Amino acid sequence: MKKLKVGQIGIGHNHAEAKMLAARKFPELFEVVGYAEENERWIEKRGHLGGYEGLPRLSVEEVIERSDAVLVESDVWNLTDYARMCVDRGKHIHMDKPASGTLEDYKYVLDTAEAKGLTVQLGYMYRYNPAVLKCFELIKEGKLGEIYSINAEMSTRHPVDYKRWLTNFGGGIMYILGSHLVDLIVYMLGEPKRVTPFLKHTCLDGVDFEDNNLAVLEYDKALARIFVSSVEVNGYGRRQLVVSGSKGTVDICPLESVTTEESPITMRYSDTDIAVKPYADCKRSETFRDDARCRYDLMMQDFYAYIKGAKQNPFTYRHDYLVQKVLSEIVGGVRFCGKDID
Repeated sequence: MKKLKVGQIGIGHNHAEAKMLAARKFPELFEVVGYAEENERWIEKRGHLGGYEGLPRLSVEEVIERSDAVLVESDVWNLTDYARMCVDRGKHIHMDKPASGTLEDYKYVLDTAEAKGLTVQLGYMYRYNPAVLKCFELIKEGKLGEIYSINAEMSTRHPVDYKRWLTNFGGGIMYILGSHLVDLIVYMLGEPKRVTPFLKHTCLDGVDFEDNNLAVLEYDKALARIFVSSVEVNGYGRRQLVVSGSKGTVDICPLESVTTEESPITMRYSDTDIAVKPYADCKRSETFRDDARCRYDLMMQDFYAYIKGAKQNPFTYRHDYLVQKVLSEIVGGVRFCGKDID
């Protein structure tokens, strides 16, 4: 295999070091040239982390010049600007989520990459969740029938410092966590006919932002509901995806887990052969591992495969655009403060 030269722009994204660690696990695939970070605050806070040990700190221009592909892992509000610099120079990109800038800015990045035959991979981690992939497989095989309902929840009881950081984003926690769920719903059902948001401010802990949010996505026959909160006690343990169709239902809860042994991802599946009684709980259950391999290692391996043409990215340029378009409709347009808040 011919190695790809890869560099990273930005270490400020919450998933930045994890992506670098994943890329460095595969020296047969990637030659890491170094990283760039223009904000000295992030160098002070994260430059010492193990993912960057022994790597040269370069300028943004040097990373782009020396790389075949770039991991764009900056503060969220700078992601699209850096991605544009990369695709303009003909570089493949892994870009963390959600995209920033205007919808037109992001469309330019995707259109330019498509025209040049460049890979764009977004860092939506649930694309590699084993239970979610199993659900996708059941849908593709027709075992769930016609999908008429999706319920997706992704909440946490966030600490005060993280809540302050979320004030950077129009839509608050819906923008950051809701984007993961929009990605899944658009993949399963496509673009909705109508989007209705309910963005509420609890002002708990004295922080005022959209921290208690619901969005309803309407289709010809289907309804999809997204709920995200920063104030839900044990919200992390109750993250859930329910997909209901005319022939079967998938219920994944918890959707992810910190300790696989104590609380593995659990998928409950029922179809018309299993659930023969209308007033009985008839299902099969399956558990899955949730670890770095599921989240980032497979993602980086696929990034290499997409660039080399060994695999085709199932999440197309149009899909990625629609995710950002729907997210923008939910939060009332993409807006950023771009403040460094601990």
